[in-house]
Amino acid sequence: MPEMRTISLMKGRQYYCFRYEVGQEVKVLDALIDLVNRGGGEFDWFDAAVLSHQLGRHLAKELRAYLPKKVA
Repeated sequence: MPEMRTISLMKGRQYYCFRYEVGQEVKVLDALIDLVNRGGGEFDWFDAAVLSHQLGRHLAKELRAYLPKKVA
């Protein structure tokens, strides 16, 4: 079973939550871009940046697991 990750953002009364399989990060970024480009909502580029930062932190944590202990 693939490992799942979650990124989320609470903005006012809106709650944005993205669950994705490890390795599908590009699809999450595409979804964030689509959400901003659709417009009409409160979700903007700053919100996309916050969520992409969370995504990057998940990736960094995953990559650290592959580094030798002295480097990590």
